[in-house]
Amino acid sequence: KLLKEVRLTPLPLKHHILECYAMMASKQKGDVEAALGRLVELANEDRDSVPMLLAMANAFTMLKQTPKARNQLKRVAKMGYVAEEADEFERSWLLLSDIHIQGGKYDLAQEMCKKCLKYNKSCAKAWEGMGQIMEREQSYRDAADHYEMAWKFEAEASPSVGYRLAFNYLKAKRYVEAIDVCHKVLAAFPKYPKIKKDIQEKARTALRH
Repeated sequence: KLLKEVRLTPLPLKHHILECYAMMASKQKGDVEAALGRLVELANEDRDSVPMLLAMANAFTMLKQTPKARNQLKRVAKMGYVAEEADEFERSWLLLSDIHIQGGKYDLAQEMCKKCLKYNKSCAKAWEGMGQIMEREQSYRDAADHYEMAWKFEAEASPSVGYRLAFNYLKAKRYVEAIDVCHKVLAAFPKYPKIKKDIQEKARTALRH
């Protein structure tokens, strides 16, 4: 009798969304499309569910339907922040920021990164996004400052952030700091040799002149 009652209890929406993510994990077009179809059905139950809108945006992104992904994320961006769904809000803002960066809309991207940092000062991805924006605008000193924060909150454990930080130090003529970061990246990730050729050697040459 108890088992019957358990079976009759409807599963929460988040459970169904996780099942859709599990389908999408294969990255096969057919699976992603099937997951999206299921999400569209589920959206009828709660059109303003942030986890639902984020899942749909991820599916559209995987299917290379960026405008549709952006539309879902814009809806999230207009909603009032709910602490219980902090993770979903943050991931939505970061994904929208990334779409805006790719589209060259740096002001809008910056707005989303700042939203993340308003609620989570230690969000490494938001600091990294701000660094990317500054780097693309060739503001290398500002980019380095933001990548510094990303590097700090990644506990100096991300070779890609370390690379970007060292690169912007190099561009900002902060050669000693660039070499220092290169040492740290190579010590932790010996199979990341391009940082040596692209940055470390150039910074050492610049110091000699």
